[in-house]
Amino acid sequence: MAFSHKLFKKIERIVGKPNCLNKKEDLLCYAYDTTPDIFYPDAVVFPQTPQDVSVVLKLANQYDFAVTPRGSGSGMTGGALPVNGGVVMAMTRFNKIIDIDSDNLVAVAEPGVVTGDFQKAVEAKGLFYPPDPSSADFSTLGGNAAECAGGPKAVKYGVTRDYVRGLEVVLATGEIITTGVQTAKGVVGYDLTRLMVGSEGTLGIITRLTLRLLPLPGSVRTMTVIYDKIEAAAETVSEIIRRGIIPRAIEYMDNASIRCAEDYMNAGLPTDAEAILIIEVDGTENEVSHAVNRVMSVCEKSGARQIKTAENRQDAEILWKARKSVSPALFKYGPDKINEDIVVPRSRIPDMVKKIKALSRETGLTMVSFGHAGDGNIHFNIMLDKKETVQLKKANQAVDELFDYTLALGGTISGEHGVGITKSAFMTKEISADALALMRRVKSAFDPAGILNPGKMLV
Repeated sequence: MAFSHKLFKKIERIVGKPNCLNKKEDLLCYAYDTTPDIFYPDAVVFPQTPQDVSVVLKLANQYDFAVTPRGSGSGMTGGALPVNGGVVMAMTRFNKIIDIDSDNLVAVAEPGVVTGDFQKAVEAKGLFYPPDPSSADFSTLGGNAAECAGGPKAVKYGVTRDYVRGLEVVLATGEIITTGVQTAKGVVGYDLTRLMVGSEGTLGIITRLTLRLLPLPGSVRTMTVIYDKIEAAAETVSEIIRRGIIPRAIEYMDNASIRCAEDYMNAGLPTDAEAILIIEVDGTENEVSHAVNRVMSVCEKSGARQIKTAENRQDAEILWKARKSVSPALFKYGPDKINEDIVVPRSRIPDMVKKIKALSRETGLTMVSFGHAGDGNIHFNIMLDKKETVQLKKANQAVDELFDYTLALGGTISGEHGVGITKSAFMTKEISADALALMRRVKSAFDPAGILNPGKMLV
């Protein structure tokens, strides 16, 4: 049925008048994410308790309207877009850090807590939460869990799913359940926690997270390694890991991304370099000194032009800000971009770099690559004007070819951005028909009416 004013008033009575929006100018703020698409919801609600969420979802089943959960809207694949209208459920009022347990290395927090704020809070207690997406200054823990966010430190420490011990979740049908444990071990029943993490809000709405923490490393060193040949930079990544050295981050930037970041930040990056690696190691002071020496040796033998070590934390922070500025800075190359986050085995990064260079030559399109080379996760961007139909056709063909090549190398078409609406058409390239059918049965079991974040992933 159509979403009516009467229905809006019902929801308003549940969450309170100040926590419901339906004016068009307000709805626009929740109609987009970092993709270029815009879908207006019929209403936006800001629940504060699991019971609020539950009652709204029960209404959605009763009156057949869509509910799209949303964190800060920083997703890259349209996961928080209300493609079928209905209600956007903004989780920003769930913004409390409930507990940080230094003895047991766990924390309990609500999904609307900004990831960067959470990291600072645990670091103030001498603890460490490694997942660090580039959007950490504004993305939320709930959104990170829904998309299984990663970041530079994933090469050593893993991604969000490796730190979620348990969840409180409101199912599409309104039941409130808890999953997982607070302990390091627990094998009772199916692992519903892992199923929820990365499900993009299609199976339930997270209202509380129990997160694993680590002791804060005592020492961190950051290096910038400059290369005149992009292939040499790519080969260095594999060689570092092959030597048994596991830095906490190995980031890669090609020349186009270096120039973008430098224009944006004026951080002193070498704009004449064909590539740079940002390599960061951590541990005790002795462990770090030993690792730095070993990394420098590998880089020198791999043809690095220059190796710079950040003098202090401030210099390192400037460097990381420059790296994280690349994505928004890319628009100097064109009004539109197609942004993919492919992953290949580390040993195949040189092959992927060559493929991207070849595609750029063949199509005449500006292609920019950067990302988390330490775990093979390359953010591949095509800059173009989508109003130019020839450019757009070439770009779409290039993405299709790149995905096929990624899978042929043993990789995956999405490392941390999820599927959402932008990659759903490509799922059959990677997932078999039988596996997709099983996923659809899982979705149906959790959400029989299909009201929760419809149009995402399994379309």
